[in-house]
Amino acid sequence: MNKKYIIGSVIGVVFVVVAYLSFDSSKIEYTDFEHAKESGKIVQVVGSWNKSENYHYDSDKNEFIFLMNDENGNSSHVRVEGAKPNNFDVAPMVVIKGKFEGDKFHAKEVLTKCPSKYEGQFDELKGASLYN
Repeated sequence: MNKKYIIGSVIGVVFVVVAYLSFDSSKIEYTDFEHAKESGKIVQVVGSWNKSENYHYDSDKNEFIFLMNDENGNSSHVRVEGAKPNNFDVAPMVVIKGKFEGDKFHAKEVLTKCPSKYEGQFDELKGASLYN
């Protein structure tokens, strides 16, 4: 067999393996707290801030902790290394990315849904209730 074909085949196999590994590491699934606790993997959880317990921000540690309810009603404390997002107080929904460490969800990233996105829906519902 010619050396060119062997070298080309090895390069092709390496390329496929690297592509698969990079795709697999970027694949992060959406789930709830219960499944996130069982899996131990990095996941994304959608939910909302449970306002029955106030959030806590420690500027010395640069740590932000709040209680969150997922879409299935499960709640957990979420610890974020970093500042509180700007619109956290008014955001209707929050997406956190991270994994459980002990009994707390350690989030590397917190995304807040923009409340203005839902204003039109709120006005439509408000108008419907006024005229029906």
